[in-house]
Amino acid sequence: MNAEEADLQLNKLLTKFEIEPVDIEIYRTSMTHSSYLNEQGLPTWEGNERLEFLGDAVIGLVVTESLFFTYPETREGNLSKIKSVAVSRKTLGKTAAEIGLGIPLKLGVGESKTGGQRRNSILAAVFESFVGAIYIDKGFAEAKRFILKYLQPMIEDLGEGDTAQDDKSRLQEWAQRLVGVIPRYRVTGSDGPDHNKWFTVEVSLKGHPLGHGEGASKKSAEKHAAVVALERVEEQEDQDILEQLGLVSNEEC
Repeated sequence: MNAEEADLQLNKLLTKFEIEPVDIEIYRTSMTHSSYLNEQGLPTWEGNERLEFLGDAVIGLVVTESLFFTYPETREGNLSKIKSVAVSRKTLGKTAAEIGLGIPLKLGVGESKTGGQRRNSILAAVFESFVGAIYIDKGFAEAKRFILKYLQPMIEDLGEGDTAQDDKSRLQEWAQRLVGVIPRYRVTGSDGPDHNKWFTVEVSLKGHPLGHGEGASKKSAEKHAAVVALERVEEQEDQDILEQLGLVSNEEC
């Protein structure tokens, strides 16, 4: 792919990602592989490797922050396991391929002929360098938005599979055993623009609030609300909780 075609594809991607570049050159750099520079007789530091280095650090911070707030009761060791999968070459390469980051990539002829634009290691590096470009051009908030848009669903899925029984299921079983109904979740607030919302959710039992949670998605806010509710119900006797809520247990029906 020549430089003109690469620029055209890059602009299409930026439009798709809702990114209005201040400096388009930094995004071009993020798409320039060392093999291309070698064939052009240019120094490798003009390619995407430095941005890859920066993007790797930004992704690590964003994913760590997301895990910290999404799973407030998960131990450090389990959080590290989830993070290692979420930021792995396999995950980032697969994500880059799915969203088309390999299309505007400038590779050397030899690398291109051997399928470099589909190679997982190269795609993972491009995801990191592209994040680095966003960070330099638009700042941390925009880089965070991009990362969470494509990695947050996986983070939540990995976290749900981290324990044999998630918090929402535990709360539901408690409620059904004592009262015979399931908890209800309701969004009570949201802040931020459409592409970077922060949700507040209330979980209740027969209209009586049990807890509130927050998160970058409705799902993560519901999980947080369930954690808060479980802390409340597990710290007290069942009968005391029911009396506070003005409810009657199944045993008394």
